[in-house]
Amino acid sequence: MLLIMRKTKMASNLERLIRLADETFAVRNDPNQLNVNEEIMSRLRRIHPRTLSEFNDANGPVAWVLVIPTTLELMNQFLKEEISEKELFDLTPEKAKFDALYLCSALVLEEYRRRGIVKNLVLEAISEIRKDHPLQALFVWPFTREGELVAEAIAQSVSLPLFKRKDRKNH
Repeated sequence: MLLIMRKTKMASNLERLIRLADETFAVRNDPNQLNVNEEIMSRLRRIHPRTLSEFNDANGPVAWVLVIPTTLELMNQFLKEEISEKELFDLTPEKAKFDALYLCSALVLEEYRRRGIVKNLVLEAISEIRKDHPLQALFVWPFTREGELVAEAIAQSVSLPLFKRKDRKNH
């Protein structure tokens, strides 16, 4: 009975995160955003194994984080709105020395927010990515004020400049 309850709750956490992603980013209605699926996840892992992170409790995933190592040139094109988020991903080479990191997305179930989970996941990812790549900058396309604040805290923690694209709500 306990195993059945755990499986049910795990699916519930997973379903809630998927629903939260749909509500927050609405990627199905915006072809310019990255719509993460198995193919995208596979390519992300080829770019770097630490592009995707999650935090689990006994009932399954409660937080997901996605970062994309890329080049300063592509970062600047993205920030100037010359390329979309999807194009940023598509144009990022799999084999390169990356000097920029896109803080793409973070999702946390409501009852787990404000515990530093996202910040810790991203800091761990940055630490691992820096072993292979000379990161010089972080960038973000903030969707929420909370996301913007955590991006600022992360940048300060790793002593890297943070660049921001205009708020998504204006697009």
